Amino acid sequence: MQHRPLGASGIDVSVLSLGSWRTYERIPREQGLEVMRAARELGIDFLDDARYDDETGNAPLATGYSEVVFGELFRAAGWQRDEVVVANKLWFEFWPEQSVQEELDGSLGRMGLDHVDLIYATWPPENLGAEEIVDGVAGLLASGRARAWGVVNWPPELLLEATRIAVDRGVPSPCCAQLPYSLVSRSWVEGTDEARALAETGAAVVASAVLASGALSGKYTEPGATGRVADRLDDPTVREALALGPALRELSERHGTTPAALAIAFALGGEHVASVLFGATRPEQLHDNAQALDVGPAALAELRQL
Repeated sequence: MQHRPLGASGIDVSVLSLGSWRTYERIPREQGLEVMRAARELGIDFLDDARYDDETGNAPLATGYSEVVFGELFRAAGWQRDEVVVANKLWFEFWPEQSVQEELDGSLGRMGLDHVDLIYATWPPENLGAEEIVDGVAGLLASGRARAWGVVNWPPELLLEATRIAVDRGVPSPCCAQLPYSLVSRSWVEGTDEARALAETGAAVVASAVLASGALSGKYTEPGATGRVADRLDDPTVREALALGPALRELSERHGTTPAALAIAFALGGEHVASVLFGATRPEQLHDNAQALDVGPAALAELRQL
């Protein structure tokens, strides 16, 4: 498994990273363990977890049960903590009643960990400014609760502002930005303002939504295919991804790979991209997605033209 630096954090991450959104708390425990073990065998050592609200109605916790399950599976899979980069998120959902320290402490307690390697700051509420976020996160880093920090879906001007504040204060600036990036959603990374902000701050990209909710996986080109995309046909990005399906499949067949592998390879080839984040409910999905590492330059050149 290839590794790339996560900005200036001093942390190297596997170019494929495994997420947990709507995953482990929704599938049988043994199935989740198989996914974790498959990731470990492939050399994926960048794991993204977060506190999610229960949507099933069956969890013993209204929020954060996803972290409990993640921690249990992490230990059962035999991971060595110092060999894995674990990320989590600050949602600011209960701010200001709950400080960033209290939010992360809650997550760490549910996961059964004493620190995360990367803590993301998600899109802040209107009454929470960049200065307060930088100061709060700096406290987390100084306490050892986190080793580095990044942002999720921030506009370029906010990333630039937070970086300038951090530099002025002499504290670590965001080392990465988790951003949607796919064949049909390029502006978050390739847009003029976005690319300039990434270059100026030195923040690496952790690419998310690279399969456009699965619409670029190829499975929806089959008659009668079902899945969560069926509920999002009004989304222009999903429609565009589905329309791209035939061309992507033809290209994958000529190059002896899969549409999903091509979609992931496209994101991996993007400037500033350190890792591509995806979820999986079966080990086979991990092995299929890992084919992206074998996609050659000729296929990548054709992908850029789609």
